[in-house]
Amino acid sequence: MARAPLLQLSDVSLTFGGDPVFDDLSLVVQPGDRVALVGRNGSGKSTLLRVMAGLVEPDRGSRVVPPGLSVGYMEQDPTMEGFATLGDFASAALDPAEAWRVEAVAEGLKVQLDQDPSLASGGERRRAALARLMAEAPDLMLLDEPTNHMDIQAIRWLEHELSQTRAGFVMISHDRAFLSALTRATLWIDRGQVRRQERGFARFEEWRDKVWEEEDQQRHKMDRRIKAEARWAVEGISARRKRNQGRVRALQDLRAERAAMIRRQGTAAMALEDGPKSGKKVIEAEGLAKSYDGTPIVTGFDLTVHRGDRVAFVGPNGVGKTTLIKMLLGEVDPDAGWVKHGTNLSVAVFDQARAQLDPDMTLWDSLTGDPSMRVSGQADQIMVRGQPKHVVGYLKEFLFDERQARAPVRSLSGGEKARLLLAKLMARESNLLVLDEPTNDLDIETLDLLQDILGDYAGTVLLVSHDRDFIDRVATTTVAMEGDGRATFYAGGWTDYQAQRGAEAAPEAAAKPKPKAGKAAPARKAQPGLSFTEKHRLEALPGEIDRLEAEIAKLEQLLADPDLFTREPVKFRKATEALEDRQGKLSAAEDEWLHLADKAESADGAAGPR
Repeated sequence: MARAPLLQLSDVSLTFGGDPVFDDLSLVVQPGDRVALVGRNGSGKSTLLRVMAGLVEPDRGSRVVPPGLSVGYMEQDPTMEGFATLGDFASAALDPAEAWRVEAVAEGLKVQLDQDPSLASGGERRRAALARLMAEAPDLMLLDEPTNHMDIQAIRWLEHELSQTRAGFVMISHDRAFLSALTRATLWIDRGQVRRQERGFARFEEWRDKVWEEEDQQRHKMDRRIKAEARWAVEGISARRKRNQGRVRALQDLRAERAAMIRRQGTAAMALEDGPKSGKKVIEAEGLAKSYDGTPIVTGFDLTVHRGDRVAFVGPNGVGKTTLIKMLLGEVDPDAGWVKHGTNLSVAVFDQARAQLDPDMTLWDSLTGDPSMRVSGQADQIMVRGQPKHVVGYLKEFLFDERQARAPVRSLSGGEKARLLLAKLMARESNLLVLDEPTNDLDIETLDLLQDILGDYAGTVLLVSHDRDFIDRVATTTVAMEGDGRATFYAGGWTDYQAQRGAEAAPEAAAKPKPKAGKAAPARKAQPGLSFTEKHRLEALPGEIDRLEAEIAKLEQLLADPDLFTREPVKFRKATEALEDRQGKLSAAEDEWLHLADKAESADGAAGPR
């Protein structure tokens, strides 16, 4: 017997401020569904989740939840007025005999149930809302950014719990690893349209790119048809005017249809300008020690950061990652030890608290009022990487529209605040970039762009993040802060750290010395002649080479169009530049693979028969 759907929306339309968010939207959530809800910041993901929860009434259409089934919603900014503690809020809907449910979930999510909500951070309040939802155990869970401000240990606990649940869930998240591990279907909001694919988030980008490619082909065909019809109208209509008025009207309809096509929102025009080259040694620290209230942050911590390094700091919330970064920058004094900075440093900081943003200032004033961006005598101009630029034009590069320029910062979503902070940070030159939780609230497309920019950045990066995929893509070294003042170094990103940590814990590795806490341990050799990082690189290069070859083939196919230069000169220039870039990277990757393969083969030969 077929089971009833958990939730059904039929012909839903919703308009905010004159612009339609959804029109004629219909969707069904079935029992056991595990759905990723994805889309650009501002596309309406949270609004759709609130419609599904019954908290926003659509202008038209219906929402149906069968009798006896329950729907639970975890919002990003829960309201907790009237509750003395986070525990009171989390258990408000439960019978007192079931309060143990909240305690069990709170332990995994690291929620302090006795904390006053008015003193709790946004992340702590959000975890309390998540604890409430999971303790209530509804048939359908609607989760809005559940992993934001959550450390990796809590994220992995939540990932395990959700993988075991029998409830259905729909969730918004920017965490690729989390979404890929849990979801089996994807809802994609794009320009007011909601599409569904019966595949999890791991296949989303492949699907999205295919949809966009088909759209581009359709636009191209329609443009060619309009061009041909318009030429006929000019050259042939005068002799047959009465007989061919229908064809003229058809041309007008074609043009109207083409105009109605909603163009995709572009990605933010983010860029990092390298400042003057720093010294070879960027930061050198020795014997650092720091404690708060008797709890050690680090003890005997040594670190040397060289120009171009990408160092990620990972560990549970509260372990002291941000404090350690501030010690390395000279903003916090250590209890013992010393920090020395290299020459010619120009530092840019993205802080997780968004302290550089005044919520009562407008976006305009937030930029023009920054002394480092001010242009003397020009109230509407700001200095962007050494060049004056109109403030609204620069905001548009980060996907803000003209109306938002005079709006207060407090009116922005979390993702928009992150983009505004990136706009301030990227307006100046730098050679040392400090990113403290940059991924919170950013949509996946913006994260992709940020990763690409960091890949081309010639300076040095210090990163604090709980996003495993982002760490893997960016970091060359990972510093794991494990509590009690211990900090251990690992070559590579999160996956490398887990692999090395697992090898250290393996029985056959028990007799081998572990990296000394607080010391930069050399990468262990996975095989004679190759370091761990080199072996990992040798294994990864074939996939990178395949990807570059595929990108080159696609660009060459695009440039094979003889009319591209005259029709779309900007696109032609960008494609040509991209082709040259990919060809250079392919040549470098092939040379690197040959070098490492020869090194591995020589090492095997030197080792002799086994």
